[in-house]
Amino acid sequence: MGYVQEARENHVKKKVEEALRSKMKQKALKECNQYTARYAECAAGRTISVVWQCRKQAKELNECLHQFTNDSVLEEMKKEYMLQHNKKGL
Repeated sequence: MGYVQEARENHVKKKVEEALRSKMKQKALKECNQYTARYAECAAGRTISVVWQCRKQAKELNECLHQFTNDSVLEEMKKEYMLQHNKKGL
């Protein structure tokens, strides 16, 4: 399968892509809830010092979020959407 053909098959409308991104972010926040809580606990009552005092928690949270919010995850969601959309059209 060529690159152009694959790009056409995975193309979705802008609104659909925005909805998929939103869904992806919601799932990431849900999956990384424990890391979010740890970071929030560390950051409570701090201002500027949060940058260096909570560096470890921020890094863990970002690593977790990245697992669920990257281009490959979005592409997979687009493929699933297109498969479901094409089944409805049959």
